[in-house]
Order: sequence, then C-alpha cells, then structure tokens
Amino acid sequence: MRYARAAALAVLLFICVSCLFAELFAPAGYATQYRDSPDVAPSHRFILGTDELGRDRFSRLLYGGRVSLILAPTAAVISVLLAALIGGVSGYVGGWLEKSAMTLTDLFLSLPWLFLLIAVRAVMPLNTSPEVSMLITFSILGILGWAATARVLASAARDLRRSDFVLQAEAAGMRGWRLFVIQVLPNMKPILLAQFWVSIPIFIIAEANLGLLGLGVNEPMPSLGGLLRELENFSALSVEPWRFAPLILLVVVVSAFQIVLPEKENA
Repeated sequence: MRYARAAALAVLLFICVSCLFAELFAPAGYATQYRDSPDVAPSHRFILGTDELGRDRFSRLLYGGRVSLILAPTAAVISVLLAALIGGVSGYVGGWLEKSAMTLTDLFLSLPWLFLLIAVRAVMPLNTSPEVSMLITFSILGILGWAATARVLASAARDLRRSDFVLQAEAAGMRGWRLFVIQVLPNMKPILLAQFWVSIPIFIIAEANLGLLGLGVNEPMPSLGGLLRELENFSALSVEPWRFAPLILLVVVVSAFQIVLPEKENA
C-alpha cells in the first residue's frame, strides 16, 4: 500500500499543479471562443477538441479542475471550523449544551442535505455572476456539511475532557476556556486534519452533483460539475469519447484522495 499511496500522491500533485497553474498549461482562456472551430474533434491544436461554442475543452478542464481543487478545501475548512465550534465545544462543556448540539446535529444528519443544497442553490437569481455563484456554492457546501464531523469531534472532546492529563491540569488550577485551548484543542488537531482531508473529495463530488443539475458554478466559468453536463448527450458519447475527460479527472482525483487518506489519518 505504501507504493500505491506514493503513486496516488504523485498523480494528485501532478493534477493539482496542472490545474492551479492553468494559465501556464492551458492553450487558451476558459471563455475564449474559436468561432471557426465549434465542436471539433481532438487535434494537435485542440487536445480534447472544442465544445459547441468553440471553447477549448482541455483549457476548460484545467480551469474547472482549479475551481474544484481550490474551493473544495475552502468548503472543508468552513465545515471543520463549524464542527469544532459546535461539536468540539459542546462535547467539552457537556450537559445541556452537548444535548442541544447533538439534537441539532441529528436534525442535520437526518435531512437529505444534497436536496437541501439544491433547494438553497435554486433560489439564487439567474443573473448571479460566475464568481459569486462559485463562492456561494462552496460556502453552502461548507455551512451545511459540518454535522457528521461535529459528532466525531464531540466524542473526541468528551474523551479528552475525562483524560488524566486534563484532570491534572484542572487540579493545578487551569479552568474554562484556557483549559480547552491549551490542553484539549491541541490534542484534537489530528482528528481535525483527518476530517478536513476526508471532507475534500466529498465536497468535490457534491459540487459535481450540483453542476450536473445546472445548479453549480454559472457559465462561462467552468467547474468539474458544469463540465460533466456534456455527458447528458448520450448519443454523442459513443462517437465523441473525449467528452468523458471531466468524468475521468473526477474519478482519478477522488480515487487518489481515497488512497492517500489512510496515510493522513494515521499521521
């Protein structure tokens, strides 16, 4: 498994560098249209061909990957911070606060949050700019995706609150938030990091689902979800297999994360 993780990490780094520095590797901008070459097959000029508007598919794939690879971690940060605030603090304090927080967490876990995301995203104005839609989409993902992580952090904080070193610090006169910040929070760092890494592929897939339904990042800015909408045209897929490129990239990225994650969780 060590070699598999090393290979997955190398693939993930290669994809991240290629997408994050899309300006260096993309032959054109994501919105650049070649009006004389709409919907052409791959060639030396267009590696993955062009779409119906004459935009270079390879360039849009790199820029779309960058959107997902930058903002999915951002959504994961929002989610983990909310989980730490709600789950970690309530698990440490205990009592009525923990019961209330866990009731709220159970409520969020019982909701089909993908449908909730769809409902919230669908009420946005149709003329929302691509940049604003991008930020709102991933902010919603982060705000609504904290519940499962909160339960993990609440349990961890509860166990740490009863641990010997915390009881010794409390006996030495350390109390309240100072005890939480100095003794409990640093020992929750491995769990926070593990939950952060686990959340990234989840949010990438969630955005892909929204994009497939036309509720993700607005055009002309690409994202993996938006690019996957080309797969709706089943009749064209058999004669234009290069349209599968966004799906292949999504599968490779998520699979690489899943292979690398055990290494992260044990760190």
